[in-house]
Amino acid sequence: MFIGIDASRAFVKNRTGIEEYSYQVIKNLRDKLNGHEVVLYSRNSKLATCNSRRYLGDIELPEKWSVKTIKLPYLWTQLGLSLEMLLRPVDILFISAHTVPIIHPKNTIVVIHGLEYEFYPEAYSRWERFYMRRVIKNSCRWAKTIIAVSKNTKRDLVKLYGIQAGKIRVICEGYNRNFQREKKLKLKNLKFNSNFKFQISNLPYLLFIGRLEKRKNITGIIKAFEILKEKYNIPHKLVLAGMPGYGYESIEYLVLSSKYKGEIIKTGYVSEENKRELLKNADVFLFPTFYEGFGLPILEAQSMGTPVVAGDNSSIPEVAGFALLVNPHNPKEIAEAAYKLISDKNLRDDIIKKGYKNMKRFSWEKCANSIAKLLTDKMK
Repeated sequence: MFIGIDASRAFVKNRTGIEEYSYQVIKNLRDKLNGHEVVLYSRNSKLATCNSRRYLGDIELPEKWSVKTIKLPYLWTQLGLSLEMLLRPVDILFISAHTVPIIHPKNTIVVIHGLEYEFYPEAYSRWERFYMRRVIKNSCRWAKTIIAVSKNTKRDLVKLYGIQAGKIRVICEGYNRNFQREKKLKLKNLKFNSNFKFQISNLPYLLFIGRLEKRKNITGIIKAFEILKEKYNIPHKLVLAGMPGYGYESIEYLVLSSKYKGEIIKTGYVSEENKRELLKNADVFLFPTFYEGFGLPILEAQSMGTPVVAGDNSSIPEVAGFALLVNPHNPKEIAEAAYKLISDKNLRDDIIKKGYKNMKRFSWEKCANSIAKLLTDKMK
């Protein structure tokens, strides 16, 4: 039996969200499918060899694994991958994110990461909403099996799109085990891809990591930070780590017009190493977003012993376990929750302890185990 895996998102330089999911799943499937014939479909990644070992990125490939590069700047899935399925069909096709090619094998499995655009449409352009709705509906119709990354995403698919519940398997995401809970250390100068350096020194700070866009409620975070400054005179800075997204212009305007703009730091994209440092040394991780298919940054923060304030919506309660959940539309509530974690040591220690226990429920190995079992069961 021949397994095809869409690896088009897995080996980009600056991975976020779905790209990280694709990379981690492939990395952890390697040992579980090493006896099977597998082809990875890539956009432009090339195999490297060292001492007769073959590598794609930093992943060593098993003997029976191969890579097929499909070089198309546009319509990669619907034209390039469809043509590949027509000329060199596989027995099972695994799509790690949303988009099933129009030509596909009967045994196609697709991962749906969330329907955020349906619940917070103002954070997406009209074209994005139309495109994503059409693509995901078609993918759910064409695929034999759908993987939802949370119970909430499964409920959304059943309720909004009328997908049969029996067609959907819930397989949660994991988190990177390289994230380890460590003793807080003094920050060194952190270097970022934007060639921008900053030093927080010994000053405390609040942290958000993710795309700086409307759906992530960056404006609510900034307003909550201003409340904390005005009402409680906290000494903290606010660090916003991530690339700009949809609606960034309004976020930038709010930062520049803030009384505390000198204490709001935007880092741009952060590497895994810098992300660990930022999480490890933050007093509070703020994640009061409007909607999440899963909410991986919550687990990353908990694994580093950082308490979390998160939105009380979508998949977040089932993923976060022990975090302070708030109404993301209420900056005052966000601020009060953050201040409790700053000022109440007993509460803070309790949330950290419970958060560390919570994140152990998830791992990329567990995720890949479930996907591998699903793939091999289809082969029987």
